[in-house]
Amino acid sequence: MKKACVLIVDDEPDMLETCANVLGSENLDVRTEPSAAAAARRLGDERFDLLITDITMPEMNGMELLERVRSASPETVVIMLTAFPTVETAVDSVKQGAFDYITKPFTPDQLRVAVSRALAHRRLKEENVLLSREVERTARFDALIGRSPKMRAVFKLIEQVSSSDSDVLILGESGTGKELIARSLHTRGRRRENRLVPVDCGAIPDNLLENELSGHERGAFTGAQTSSLGLLDLAHRGTLFLDEICELPASLQAKLLRVLQERQFRRVGGRDLIDVDIQVIAATNRDIETEVREKRFREDLFYRVNVVRIEVPPLRERAEDVPLLAAHFLERYAKKWGNSDRPSGSRTLHGCVRSIEKDAMEVLCRYSWPGNVRELQNVIQRAMVVCRSDQIAVADLPAEVFESGTPSSTPGGFFAFRNTRLAAFEGDYLRELLTRHTGDVAMAAEEARLPRGTLYRLLKKHGLRPESFRN
Repeated sequence: MKKACVLIVDDEPDMLETCANVLGSENLDVRTEPSAAAAARRLGDERFDLLITDITMPEMNGMELLERVRSASPETVVIMLTAFPTVETAVDSVKQGAFDYITKPFTPDQLRVAVSRALAHRRLKEENVLLSREVERTARFDALIGRSPKMRAVFKLIEQVSSSDSDVLILGESGTGKELIARSLHTRGRRRENRLVPVDCGAIPDNLLENELSGHERGAFTGAQTSSLGLLDLAHRGTLFLDEICELPASLQAKLLRVLQERQFRRVGGRDLIDVDIQVIAATNRDIETEVREKRFREDLFYRVNVVRIEVPPLRERAEDVPLLAAHFLERYAKKWGNSDRPSGSRTLHGCVRSIEKDAMEVLCRYSWPGNVRELQNVIQRAMVVCRSDQIAVADLPAEVFESGTPSSTPGGFFAFRNTRLAAFEGDYLRELLTRHTGDVAMAAEEARLPRGTLYRLLKKHGLRPESFRN
């Protein structure tokens, strides 16, 4: 494995020698420079994994060098050194893009730990970049993302179906991407040059839905002073996407059945039948066969739309796709907010969030995602808003995600044993934490690096009361 290359910059020869000796024994390729100006010239010609620089130096100081390296080599991780620590200097360093800040004098172990964390951070950023590229190259199917066997089966079925004009029924929970599948079918099909007309059957009032679909003739009802085209007209020679088709009232189900059988419809208030050339794609998040058995959905209409069925797996059944989707949403919002379109509530100190810590990713993969891909998108967006660095940590995740365990559908085995051990660890850790701080939750939360609200929820989960540790 190639050694990580480290550049140390300090105008004190003893400090340079000390740092070089400590890190030279850690299987690192260490270079040194006695001034920021010399380091800046070197950084123009060479690439370093890590830069360690003093802040206070003559001619050019460490903050100016930091600004140059962030511009010339943004992948280089930076640790700042100073013998004159202030809160303002620390905050400014982080704002400018430094990964860490060490106060002189420091011990060899403090330096080793800081360097180890910085290089691990750099490796994780590289892995996220590679993961993003992998998403683009092998796991993207139109606007759909996934590499799990179940999603590959969906992609294959879309390819097979899109070459025909068959009506399609898409089944899946809310948030799984049914509309994206409908759009993929349309853009890959013969009708892609014409419109895809989406209709949310649950969002339009029942008394207006027929008029929306079929249009009306002049004088059909009070206020109808002119004729109006309907969505069926707009979908002519294209695709009609009926989202949440199970929400259709019984009267409209009968009329829709006739449209699908005859490819004809009659406007509200009209007498003439109008021919329409459409492909129909229907979708629902309900168990449509149960709806048929319980007489809430017409059996003949079900068989009419159920020519080709595509079942979209929920996210909990394809956990291997979570890292791919998370990387996709990270990249999307990083691009959006990198163009100064950041939400006003964001507390990120420097740049956009670029990666997710390993522990946080494990939590995301373990969560059951009742809201599916849409919920994951919202969680990543929220985490990027509250994150204080360029990496999403466990503490940046919502409490319901952070505190969740492995789904109860996984009995026994590794996960159940791990959850039991984790729960025991949590309880022991929290008791020791409260004991050390004599029940002071604010100080305990600071040491644990957890939001105070999250700590309170964990204490409640384990039945621990802070006041019982105050004596």
